[in-house]
Amino acid sequence: MRLYAASPGPVFAGFVAGVALQLQQPALWPQQIYAVMVLLACALAGLYLWFYGQRFPSWGGMVSAFALAALLGAGLTGWRAGVFQSAALNPALEGRDIEVVGQVQAMPQPGEDGVRFRLAVESARSNGSTVTLPPHIMLGWYLGFAGREPAAAAQDADPFEIALALQRQPQTLRAGERWQMTVRLKAPHGNSNPFGFDYELWLWEQGIQATGYVRAGPRDAPPAKLSSSWQYPIEQARQTVREAIFQRIENRQLAGVIAALVVGDQAAIERVDWEVFRATGVAHLMSISGLHITMFAWAASLLIGSLWRRSVRLTPRLCLALPAASAGALGGLLLATLYALFSGWGVPAQRTIWMLATVILLRQGGRQWPWLQTWLLAMVVVVALDPWALMQAGFWLSFVAVSVLFATDSGAARAHGEGATGRFDLKNQRRNERWWHRPGWLDSVARAMREQWVVTLALTPLSLLLFNQVSLIGLLANAVAIPVVTLVITPLALLGVAWAQVWSLAAWVVGGLVVFLQWLASWPLASISVAAAPLWCAVAGVVGGSLLAMRLPFYFRALGLPLLLPVLLWQPARLAPGQFELLAADVGQGNAVLVRTASHTLLYDAGPRFSRESDAGHRVLVPLLRALGERLDMLMISHRDIDHIGGAQAVLAMQPEAGLMSSIEDSHPLQTLRKAIRCTAGQRWEWDGVAFEVLHPAAADYDAANKSNAMSCVLRISSSRFPGSRTALLVGDIESPQELRLATGVPASLKADFLLVPHHGSKTSSSAVFLDAVKPQWAVVQSGYRNRFGHPVESVVARYEERGVRLVKSPQCGAATWQSLYPDEVRCQREQGKRYWHHVPGR
Repeated sequence: MRLYAASPGPVFAGFVAGVALQLQQPALWPQQIYAVMVLLACALAGLYLWFYGQRFPSWGGMVSAFALAALLGAGLTGWRAGVFQSAALNPALEGRDIEVVGQVQAMPQPGEDGVRFRLAVESARSNGSTVTLPPHIMLGWYLGFAGREPAAAAQDADPFEIALALQRQPQTLRAGERWQMTVRLKAPHGNSNPFGFDYELWLWEQGIQATGYVRAGPRDAPPAKLSSSWQYPIEQARQTVREAIFQRIENRQLAGVIAALVVGDQAAIERVDWEVFRATGVAHLMSISGLHITMFAWAASLLIGSLWRRSVRLTPRLCLALPAASAGALGGLLLATLYALFSGWGVPAQRTIWMLATVILLRQGGRQWPWLQTWLLAMVVVVALDPWALMQAGFWLSFVAVSVLFATDSGAARAHGEGATGRFDLKNQRRNERWWHRPGWLDSVARAMREQWVVTLALTPLSLLLFNQVSLIGLLANAVAIPVVTLVITPLALLGVAWAQVWSLAAWVVGGLVVFLQWLASWPLASISVAAAPLWCAVAGVVGGSLLAMRLPFYFRALGLPLLLPVLLWQPARLAPGQFELLAADVGQGNAVLVRTASHTLLYDAGPRFSRESDAGHRVLVPLLRALGERLDMLMISHRDIDHIGGAQAVLAMQPEAGLMSSIEDSHPLQTLRKAIRCTAGQRWEWDGVAFEVLHPAAADYDAANKSNAMSCVLRISSSRFPGSRTALLVGDIESPQELRLATGVPASLKADFLLVPHHGSKTSSSAVFLDAVKPQWAVVQSGYRNRFGHPVESVVARYEERGVRLVKSPQCGAATWQSLYPDEVRCQREQGKRYWHHVPGR
């Protein structure tokens, strides 16, 4: 029997594949099954080594090693997930007042509406009885309004209640402090939309199993600080440094960037700056990323290695015991780890530290593995410590970038004896010899520019897949920003920790860089957006980008061009003429419905505003429109309430060609951004065989003093010109008087298959006469999970159930999709994209 030398590659690849497979589970199995999987994998691996040692008997042996490693990876990940999930919040405790004693675990995050912080729970009581909570919870202590949700307005709070609430504004919390406070909790729950950010996965990775807010209203016991401690010294130091930065630098915009680079406070960077950084492709530089950690480790290793060599005159035995190269590498890793801890120990920083530690320790052990095996080992270490990192975009960007640099560097390949460019190495060597006389610094600059070009070219298709956007000026922007941020701004910002005056110089440099980036972002076609492409397109694109970057003859590199085309030209399938689709986005307590026909798109409402820096347009609708490749023809804002108009500005900024139709007054600030056409009953138009008609308000309503809800634009959408016609009715926040007027006016025009539930299911809407006129088959209510209004109220739900209407609630469904071609079904994003870490709300 022929024997093959054992290679750890199949084992490493199998482990990662097993973890990736387990992450696709919609629900966890019993923990005993995962324990059996781990024991079985270990037992079979032991028998394998007993019989064959470290040699594979055949290709079948390598397949077996791959399968056993996959079984081990899946079992370990599932077992860990089960242990973590067993400590989840008891659903019976949601929404109850709970008296909690705990310790502030991390640097609090201040905002315009209050402060958010992590609390390590020590004890908890409810109604005089001890209750069990998850060990770590995320809380908000909000300004005014008796501890209500941050998006809640004060419109229904009386002045006396507000005055009392304002007496209990959030105090300055510090890491390590013990507090006693009354809180209300709920299970981690985020918006669920196609191609949207998975907030529940982010909380899972952070170890958070409950979120909530501090009860600090006039009828609540005031929160009390019990003691202070030094249990979290790094977090306390981070908070002190952040406060010192904002005290030293008056311009909060510049101070936010420096705080992000020093202590990892990404929330300190303002939203407008993030948009500029993303448009120019330098967002990865404005937080503690793998690049910062790697550069810090490299600089620290050079410094320590140099000092170590000079110490040979004083202590010769020191260098004999540990060579200068080893001392530099290990010292650089240690200092980089301390920097990562000080910057908040975020997931990207952790990932970089584990990668660096794997490579450095492997080399210190005298192992000279091929680059692919080293790359796989680093991936195994990261995945073993954080299996859910596989679901993060940053993980793949980091590892793909490293692999591309290895694969396209002929010098590195020859060092490993692999010949990445094969027989073309001699030609490249001769070409390089012509330039051997260049100064060392010039050679380093040329090599750095080439590496930047290689990574940018290879990662562009992957970036399009992950973010549906790529900066066309990213190469130029990074050519300036990378050296400025890594070699000037970051060192100055870190030096400012010891000498605060240096922060002023760092802020001056940041200001100049921001002006330059803003100028680049203003260029036409500074960035492009494409529709979300399938995975095979991205794989082909990365391969194509790598081929173009490799040192190969032109005819080989040209093969990369057709491989780039699928990801650049991909367009999702459109509807047939005469058909339309509704996508009710999951935006929390607010309305946002995307209406698509064969070649036109309308957005009905734009969701709520959550804070000054965050709204549904920026957080949900802009990424959704970009991923779907949609260009809006019209944005219809039903009325001026903040839960309907909150994201309009972000949507209009992204969609410069979209028209605006609304009932908002002429003096509304949105009118300065885009002049709105009044929606008036009787307006009609047709797109691709689909008819659109405005049913409310009447022209005379604009001259009367009406509530904003009463002025909601009501839109009827119908495909009546075609066989099997279907109708949808979008009604905003109309209430019973408007419903009665519509039902007694032309009731035949109200009949609809799909109804957007009026006013989120409030008790003032969905009257019996209105529902009897509409007779919907489906009704979708867009509301927030455990919202403070109790929407939809039980009496309204009962009215729909009595009439046999299938009611779909966004907290349980997520984004809901209904098509006129398939009127008997509604697709729920929470069901289609379900994973075991996703919250399953009660019905």
